[in-house]
Amino acid sequence: GPVVGGWYRVLDRLVPGNTKVTALKKMVVDQGGFAPCFLGCFLPLAGALSGLSVQDNWAKLQRDYTDALVTNYYIWPAVQLANFYFVPLHYRLAVVQCVAVIWNSYLSWKAHRP
Repeated sequence: GPVVGGWYRVLDRLVPGNTKVTALKKMVVDQGGFAPCFLGCFLPLAGALSGLSVQDNWAKLQRDYTDALVTNYYIWPAVQLANFYFVPLHYRLAVVQCVAVIWNSYLSWKAHRP
């Protein structure tokens, strides 16, 4: 929550406004910058907390990262486009957290597969 909430405040400063074009720009920056970095941090952290060795964690990241990122792109661009266009800044995190229940379940499954 705090990381995403902070990201939305930064993103609102980087790409100010509330038009359809602005929402599209925010979605592109979010999905092109934040999403790949978030997954690149989440998957190895989950592996490390699960006790994987550095080598096993690296191999798992190489195996799972692309699939997780592609799956991300099936879900999040539409959610974020609607979120950035229709939802005021102070409610965006709540909208994302509702969708994130399903997304985080998927990531947890992905991170803990052998």
